Amino acid sequence: MEENNGLTPERSLEIIKEQIERSRKSVSKDVGKSLIIASLCIFGVAIVASVCLIAFRKSFDLLYLLVPVLIIGTYRYVNRNNPKVPANPLASMVDKTWLTFGIFAISIYLLSVLFNKMQLHSALATDNMQVYFQNRINPVQIILLMMGMSVTVNGFILKNRWMVWCGIIGGIGGFFWESFCLTETLMANHGIAGFITSCLVMVAYIFISLTLPGRMLLKQNK
Repeated sequence: MEENNGLTPERSLEIIKEQIERSRKSVSKDVGKSLIIASLCIFGVAIVASVCLIAFRKSFDLLYLLVPVLIIGTYRYVNRNNPKVPANPLASMVDKTWLTFGIFAISIYLLSVLFNKMQLHSALATDNMQVYFQNRINPVQIILLMMGMSVTVNGFILKNRWMVWCGIIGGIGGFFWESFCLTETLMANHGIAGFITSCLVMVAYIFISLTLPGRMLLKQNK
C-alpha cells in the first residue's frame, strides 16, 4: 500500500510537520495583525478619554468598554477581502485564550466599578474615606496582568519568544506600576506634567505588550 502510494511513514510524518508549520505561520500572522489592531484601538480610546478628562475634569474610563467592539469591528473591516484563516487547533486555542481574557476583563471591570461605588457611598455615610481607599479595587492592575498572561500563553502556543517575554515584562510591570498607584501619584502631585507622564507610561506598556510582539509576528511570518 505504501509503495503504491509512494509515501513512506517518514514522508507522511514530514508532510504532517509541514502542514503544522504552515498552519502555525498562518495563525501567527493573523495574531500579529490582531495585536497591532488592538494596540491602535486602545491608543485611540486612551487619547479620547484623556482629552475628555482634561476638558471636562471628569473621568471617562467607561469609554474603555468600547475597546472590544472597536477591535472586533476594525479587525473584520481590515480582513473583509482576505481569506479566513482555516479552522485548526492552534487558531482555536488562541481564540479561546483571548475570549477568556475578554470575559474576565469586562466582568472584573464592571464588578469593581460597582464595588467601589458601594464602598464610596458607605464611606461618605460614615465620614471615613480611609476605609474606602483601603478597600477599593483597582481593576486596571488586574486587567494588565491578565493581558500579559494572555500574550505570554499565546507566545508559548505559537512558539514565539518575543511574545512570551513581552507578555511577562508588560504584565508584571503593569501590575506593580498600578499596585503602587504610581499613575495616580504622578497625576495628583505633578498636574498636567504628571498626566502626560502617566499617558506615556500607558503607551510604553501597550507598545511592549501588544505592538512589539505583533510587529515581530508579522515580520517573522511574511
